[in-house]
Amino acid sequence: MTSMKAAVWAATDQVDVTDLPMPVVPEGWALVKVAYNGICGTDLAILHGKHPRATAPLIMGHEISGWVEQAGATGPPAGTLVTVEPLISCGECKACRNGLSHVCRRLGLYGIDSPGGMAQYVALPPEVLHAVPDGVDPRTATLAEPLAVAVHAVDLSGMEAGDTVAVYGAGPIGTLTALVARHSGAAAVVITEPSPWRREVASGLGFTVVAEGSTMAATLAPLTDGEGADTTFDCAAHPSVASELSATTRVRGRIVVVGVYKAPTALDLQAVCFKEQTVIGVRVYTSRDVTHAIELIASDALGLDRFPTKAFDLADVAAAFDAATSGQDCLKVLLTPLSGKADA
Repeated sequence: MTSMKAAVWAATDQVDVTDLPMPVVPEGWALVKVAYNGICGTDLAILHGKHPRATAPLIMGHEISGWVEQAGATGPPAGTLVTVEPLISCGECKACRNGLSHVCRRLGLYGIDSPGGMAQYVALPPEVLHAVPDGVDPRTATLAEPLAVAVHAVDLSGMEAGDTVAVYGAGPIGTLTALVARHSGAAAVVITEPSPWRREVASGLGFTVVAEGSTMAATLAPLTDGEGADTTFDCAAHPSVASELSATTRVRGRIVVVGVYKAPTALDLQAVCFKEQTVIGVRVYTSRDVTHAIELIASDALGLDRFPTKAFDLADVAAAFDAATSGQDCLKVLLTPLSGKADA
């Protein structure tokens, strides 16, 4: 093959499906045949011209599963199903030198700063490829990247078995965080979400959902004797949420900011001081978190068959972005270049 199909972000609110030359594979790198690529909020920001680093033309997509078509100098052999850890780190800053490359001062991502997975093939360095065990559906494997965010958030939180956990936002990251928290021993997980459909999904997964017209504080009160959540995860990143994080978290509780705010946002730091709370920021994940996410998927520990996804053919990228924007009948929209693998 000398060419491939790719969805290319060409300009603000414009994505074109076009033929491109096959990727040039640098020496030692691998070529991956894409199975599925998830669409996330970052991709929506790029589409609308609101991402500070992305420049057109660009093949978006960083939630990637696929098979190694051409093996790299190291890493998984040809034919292996893999997921991608799409981080690009400098290797030189203090964070990188201290084993914290996921918070590199110049952190980039494939699909934002270099070509990503909304294509039939993508060239990647072998160190970002994680082999997936036999028997895992490539469609489910695509969830490893966002699941790694949830794994990282719960790990950083210091959450303890028996905790009452509050989660703001029942989108993909919020729902995955709730699932990981429960798997890690949370005694109760309470979710608040404005979308009725997402509230229904969260309820179906067995979580306590804040009823329409109620509040997180009111829902937590009978579960915690009015003390508030032990650990609170903000997966919504909305100013209205930030303003109540401290109030819904107990004395010496933990507030974990998982969603990325688009601008500086007010937080009640007086309340944080008076209650001696800990506030923790989350940025992506470590390589270990990706490995753990794959293990959770392979063992079916989270029941991700109940996590609603919808797959679109690569040629239907516009419809896929519309579905991801509406968020009404699936939590994760996937693009696939594989014939016959889109949902009917």
